[in-house]
Amino acid sequence: MARGWRGNPPGDDDEARQRIIDAAMRCIDLYGPHKTGLSDVAAELGITRQTVYRLYPSTDDLLLAVATEAVDVYLDRLAAHVAELTDPGDAVVESIAYTVERLPQERFLGLLLNTGRAETFRTGVTSPEALAFGHSMLARTNIDWAAHGYDHKALDGLVQFGVRVLQSLVLDPLPRQSPMQLREFLQRWLAPAIRSTTRPNAQMAT
Repeated sequence: MARGWRGNPPGDDDEARQRIIDAAMRCIDLYGPHKTGLSDVAAELGITRQTVYRLYPSTDDLLLAVATEAVDVYLDRLAAHVAELTDPGDAVVESIAYTVERLPQERFLGLLLNTGRAETFRTGVTSPEALAFGHSMLARTNIDWAAHGYDHKALDGLVQFGVRVLQSLVLDPLPRQSPMQLREFLQRWLAPAIRSTTRPNAQMAT
């Protein structure tokens, strides 16, 4: 670990991981996501490929780490996009539709899709990290979930349901649907399920 790093080795593995992620972002900017590999990142940092492999065993692992790094920035933008929505069904529908539209264009967040690594997205979207993404997405809306009858267990269920809907729409898009048609589809089939879940608990609280 002390060798390489252009004479400035990191203090620990956490710092090393962050430097590798930052270098991967620079390489993606320079070469594009399709042509960036672990060797490029190692060369950018002045370290061996084995050093990168030790912390990120594959390019997919590194790209997933880069995408995760981009999550907070994206969530802030998504929160601003749905800030005026107060209905739980509307907020979830718009969050999913907006993410489906934006993901292929997001330089870092959409890396796994843009580089053809859909299988990694298929297995990773229901990982603990993906579920944490879903919880953060709901928490940053202006919806009072507790007032609508959603306790922590119910939110867990909603997040799992939502990320699976998102996974399906991303990996197997609805044929030839406009953004408006996508929202109409989700409003017809997804939003009622969310609203029907909220009604009994919300009524009991009043």
